[in-house]
Amino acid sequence: MKNLLFILLLLTMTLVQGEPTVESELKMALTDVTAQYNLGVAFANGEGVPQDHEEAVKWYRLAAEQGLANAQLFLGISYDNGQGVTQDHGEAVKWYRLAAEQGNAVAQSFLGTSYNKGQGVQQDDKEAVKWIRLAAEQGDSMAQYNMGISYKQGRGVLQDSKEAVKWYRLAAEQGVAAAQINLSSSYRSGQGVLQDYKEAIKWIRLAAEEGNATAQFNLGILYDDGEGVLQDDEEAVKWYRLAAEQGYTDAQHNLGVMYNFGQGVLQDSKEAVKWYRLAAEQGAARAQHNLGVMYNFGQGVLKDDEEAVKWYRLAAEQGYTDAQYNLGNMYNFGQGVLKDDEEAVKWYRLAAEQGYTDAQSYLGNSYYLGEGVLTNYIVGYSWISLARYNGANHTDNSFKLLAEKMSNSDVSEAQALSKRCLESGYKDCG
Repeated sequence: MKNLLFILLLLTMTLVQGEPTVESELKMALTDVTAQYNLGVAFANGEGVPQDHEEAVKWYRLAAEQGLANAQLFLGISYDNGQGVTQDHGEAVKWYRLAAEQGNAVAQSFLGTSYNKGQGVQQDDKEAVKWIRLAAEQGDSMAQYNMGISYKQGRGVLQDSKEAVKWYRLAAEQGVAAAQINLSSSYRSGQGVLQDYKEAIKWIRLAAEEGNATAQFNLGILYDDGEGVLQDDEEAVKWYRLAAEQGYTDAQHNLGVMYNFGQGVLQDSKEAVKWYRLAAEQGAARAQHNLGVMYNFGQGVLKDDEEAVKWYRLAAEQGYTDAQYNLGNMYNFGQGVLKDDEEAVKWYRLAAEQGYTDAQSYLGNSYYLGEGVLTNYIVGYSWISLARYNGANHTDNSFKLLAEKMSNSDVSEAQALSKRCLESGYKDCG
């Protein structure tokens, strides 16, 4: 009560005649449930009083316990986010449910999301759809978007691309960027709707123009590839840049590529390095690899093989085949690291098992020459055969020399191994 009186005294100095004030809400809060909720909002947002989430929770609770749905919703949000109260998803679900059962659309949507994620309640797709649908049918835009996702993925409902498009459209028309992106994708792929690139561009552009980085990046891709629009490198660069400046890693990488090869911009290796680095430092494997290449060949930076190895390794450890192959080369030729044939074979193998042709060729030669691995003509022949099958055009000499050292039965065994390796998706290669 002392705190209440103190706040009243402070607020008498800022009264604006004819406008509702925190003071008037405080006077009514002792008896009026709506005023209690409004005070909670004021304290949560720092409107007319110092921001105080604990004080907000106190007023939300008073109103919520008297059955005010909005107060129950905001008390649930407070528990979900741990603002003004210890985070407790189960308690959040309790308050969402009370508000949802009164028909509060946002609470219904949040309760459905809790069931969808299994957060504060046992995961249940059907129960999630039940609550999300109730909110969506009241026009809640995020619930409409989530209904689209449910139908697209067949979670809690039978998979139905047409129904997904219906809900995406309702949300998209209310400006939900994620729904606009998915509706665009549906038009591009012709899933749930007749394929229509004009409509696809329309919806992705709406989201992009509202500043959505994913949409800006995707619109850049469409201009880059000339899909649904006339191919236009400059326009691609424009949209990549907008997304890249928001920290979107794929856009940063692609903008680096545009600068690297002078597409849509003047060629500028230093600018390429700048954008590759921004994406690489966020963990983008392609950018890490390309940054490694720039250091490897001294493009836009001073040549530095050790730095090249660092970036190749980061990308290779994420399974990026180009980086695995190049890291194998660094160990094979002793660039930036001590020469290590066994380590070279390790990285060649990882790339070869993903179908990387040059790595298959080098791995075959390693078995042929006994470098980094025990000599095995059959396995060597098998890998070189696979490289040739996949289009390698520099294996004729080693293939011929190896075949000359093998008996007909060895060649037959190697050919069978190649077939088995290919059929197993490179899982059974000897």
